[in-house]
Amino acid sequence: MESAADGMLVIGKITGCYGLKGWVKVHSYTEPPENFLDFGGWRLKRRDRYETVDFDSGSFRGKGLVAHIAGVDDRTLAEAYRGCEVCIPESALPPLPEGDYYWKDLQGLQVWNQQGDDKVLLGVVDYLIETGANDVLVVVACEGSIDERERLIPYLPGQSVGRVDLASGVIEVDWFIDE
Repeated sequence: MESAADGMLVIGKITGCYGLKGWVKVHSYTEPPENFLDFGGWRLKRRDRYETVDFDSGSFRGKGLVAHIAGVDDRTLAEAYRGCEVCIPESALPPLPEGDYYWKDLQGLQVWNQQGDDKVLLGVVDYLIETGANDVLVVVACEGSIDERERLIPYLPGQSVGRVDLASGVIEVDWFIDE
């Protein structure tokens, strides 16, 4: 899921039409993709404006999600939604168990590494990458960081990631500076 500055989260994108009766193909950004249908309060973003919609039905066909927008009952109407981002208010996200975080919560946090007795600032989390095996923090240089390098650090709590402190805006890692 991508965070938007206006309190909305992008949870998918309409990529095309499916059939003749107003169904659309949706690329879901939720994990797992099926969670897309569990939300409500969907809004389609088109030209920096939001339109409230209701997906009244949906299912997986092959590798993709298809959904029906209530009131859109033919392909011509559905085609008008191609390329729209599907958003929900951030407040619609369910709370997570202790120690779990949404990607949006990790973005912008400072990443500190223990170097002997000293802690050094590696940078800030720019975004995350899903690799299949584990997520990866993309850490970019910031004011006060040790150098100007971009680093890819596996998000492995208890291994490369020691502690996440949202209140302080800090992630502590155990990472090799020279790598």
